[in-house]
Amino acid sequence: MNVKRGSTTFLKVIIFLVGIAVLALCIWLPEIAVRDARVHPDTTYFLIPFLVCAYGFCIAFSVALYQAYKLLNNIEKNNAFSELSLQSLKIIKKCAFTVIFLILLGIVSLRVLAKVTDSDDAAGPTSLCLMGLLATSIIAAIVDALQKPLKNAPDIKQKNV
Repeated sequence: MNVKRGSTTFLKVIIFLVGIAVLALCIWLPEIAVRDARVHPDTTYFLIPFLVCAYGFCIAFSVALYQAYKLLNNIEKNNAFSELSLQSLKIIKKCAFTVIFLILLGIVSLRVLAKVTDSDDAAGPTSLCLMGLLATSIIAAIVDALQKPLKNAPDIKQKNV
């Protein structure tokens, strides 16, 4: 499996840039939460659950990015069908399910917040959460589809030898 080094380098740069964006979000997140708490003082009790979900999302997403980077390193070294690649895919899938859980938790808290404050403005953030949920589910399905051939790769190599 000979992959051009340019395509994996491009993907590594994209992963690095997305990682910087996630880090910037983690740094900026408390300021956003405090500013929102000042504007809406009746909803300050949702500040801690919001930050826990947001930081959990950022941590799981960062771990998945790091595992994707490791997977690209394995592909560059022609070790795409190794146990390390399979392990990276397993961790990425676990991170995807963690993100799905946190997004669902966020949707529930948005809906509860909308009911408690008697506002109907949760439709926009809820639809954005559902889009993120769909994208994460697609990634989890792709990773699961990639895992199956990797699990059978040692058997195929032994048959060809």
